[in-house]
Amino acid sequence: MDRSCQGGLRSRFLDGDCIANHESKVDNNDAMTLNRREFVSLASGSIVAGTLASLASVLSANSPLRSQIKAIAFDGFVIFDPKTVFALAEELFPEKGSALSNQWRTRQFEYTWLRVASQHYADFWQVTRDALVFATKKLNLELTAVKREKLMNAYLTLKAWPDVVPALSTLKKSGYRLALLSNLTPEMLDGCIRSAEFEEMFEQVLSTDQAKTYKPDPRAYQLGTDGLS
Repeated sequence: MDRSCQGGLRSRFLDGDCIANHESKVDNNDAMTLNRREFVSLASGSIVAGTLASLASVLSANSPLRSQIKAIAFDGFVIFDPKTVFALAEELFPEKGSALSNQWRTRQFEYTWLRVASQHYADFWQVTRDALVFATKKLNLELTAVKREKLMNAYLTLKAWPDVVPALSTLKKSGYRLALLSNLTPEMLDGCIRSAEFEEMFEQVLSTDQAKTYKPDPRAYQLGTDGLS
């Protein structure tokens, strides 16, 4: 699902992934992996949180959860806003940009799932390029080499969503360890971190490329628990 296009910030928050490190007498690694809905439920009880600001508020330094939750790992697309890519698609393909963006993003994530299921790994840069080629062919759009490179390179310079900086700053000041755990390649993550000026924000920047797989493969989430143990 395209988190950036399905209901704005609320959908973006609810549809992502999250790794939370907890103190636990059961788990020898002191780590528990939660999906986003489980994490929101744990953090806010009956309150449906809609933005990262809500999460930061619920997990304040005075929160009773502070003693249990030690670290939080965020999906890349919860942090980085791809709207600049979609705006460029509209610029390069007037009146077709929205359709192209929807087809591209849908195929992008379908390809990751298919590659996990078939155990034929290719990194997210190749998956993104393959998805773009498919989307333009499906819509009968001419994708020149110049347009392809412009659209692909836009994924190297994503900015943060508007609510991200204050929320992450609050979480960090409250003592939480912050990390990224993303399907994006290391090069894509490095570019976006520089673009968003987040060089000092995250303790760990983890790409599922390290495990040659994608979420929701458990091996991808294990990178988070191992990295934050």
